[in-house]
Amino acid sequence: MENKAAHQLVEAIAGAQPVIAPGCYDALTALLIEQAGFSCAYLSGASIAFTRLGRPDLGLTTLTEVADTIGCIRDRVSLPLIVDGDNGFGNALNVQRTVQLFENRGASAIQLEDQQMPKRCGHLEGKRLIPAAEMCGKIRAALDARRSDETLIIARTDAVAVEGLAAALERAEAYREAGAQILFVESPGDRAELQQIGAALGDRIPLLANMVEGGKTPVLPAAELGELGFKIVIFPGAMVRVLSRAGAEYLQVLKRDGTTDSLRDRMNDFSQINALIGTDAMLSLAERYEP
Repeated sequence: MENKAAHQLVEAIAGAQPVIAPGCYDALTALLIEQAGFSCAYLSGASIAFTRLGRPDLGLTTLTEVADTIGCIRDRVSLPLIVDGDNGFGNALNVQRTVQLFENRGASAIQLEDQQMPKRCGHLEGKRLIPAAEMCGKIRAALDARRSDETLIIARTDAVAVEGLAAALERAEAYREAGAQILFVESPGDRAELQQIGAALGDRIPLLANMVEGGKTPVLPAAELGELGFKIVIFPGAMVRVLSRAGAEYLQVLKRDGTTDSLRDRMNDFSQINALIGTDAMLSLAERYEP
């Protein structure tokens, strides 16, 4: 089975500049990313929890909730989509079902992490890890489950916060040897640790850097991260942070004024939102089938 979007992602990663992947959590936010001209989007598990459940990223979302979200996004946009697969929702057999379902729904790359269940956000305290050997088995299971060799498997380790950077680099090396095609060392604490990760691994495998505003890792420009050896830079939660702040401010104004008039220059009006989502094109399509 061909995975054209995954092939596009591979080509983008091979470019001179790192790939910037803004985070999305539904079809509308993915459409905004595509219309803004980005070459890739990142489907954030945390953002799905925040928006779909109104809950924190503590392993509460389910396999099918994420898969349904992938399907809605892929039905609307064609750009490459990196999907946060958490810890695969179980053991190696669960990982295989996760990979098959996500790939079928339209994932271009699937990220798996080495946390125990229930997992939690990589920038929260109290994470627990599975043995590295078990994670290597899950990576091999993921590779075997793919219908397309073009679908990328990303291995994430959360060991920096649990066992230290040296142990995290050892795990990352083991995951590379197990067949992972991209490595994601989560939560380095400063620029020096980012530099060490890039120096240790960046010349042998593409690396992913995670920029979480207010998290454990300093937020650096993508170009600077590229110089440190990273090929993909994700901003997984910025979209939901920006929109949740804007939504709260809108509600404060509406409650105070009883009208949205003062916000008109900060929102899409009826015609603008319809232009954004392509209403006229769909109405024209519908006319083709009318008697």
